[in-house]
Amino acid sequence: QVQLVESGGGLVQAGGSLTLSCAASGGTFSNYDMGWFRQAPGKEREFVAAIRRIGGSTDYADSVKVRFTISRDNAKNTLYLQMNNLKPEDTAVYYCAARGALYGGSYYSARGYNYWGQGTQVTVSS
Repeated sequence: QVQLVESGGGLVQAGGSLTLSCAASGGTFSNYDMGWFRQAPGKEREFVAAIRRIGGSTDYADSVKVRFTISRDNAKNTLYLQMNNLKPEDTAVYYCAARGALYGGSYYSARGYNYWGQGTQVTVSS
């Protein structure tokens, strides 16, 4: 129902910043809760941040709280993740995900999202 494409990843030094974008198409963007997840080699995919359909409520993993900001522009069908003060442990493939209104599972778990982008690599050097 919806297709997601991430962009904005890259290589940065520790302490630097990046903004990730996720462009949605093929569905009504405002119908979906949206999330960012990340996965490092050898590790499970972990929750980073999430935002409700109209953008009025956000949640963050403790490891990124304050440093990262999730936002959305429903008029542009785009989700964002502003990442500041990046650390080497932030290195991972970052995925955006959409949670349909009829989908089960947790808002804070990858199992709770039924649409996924292809991922974008973020590498933070020390």
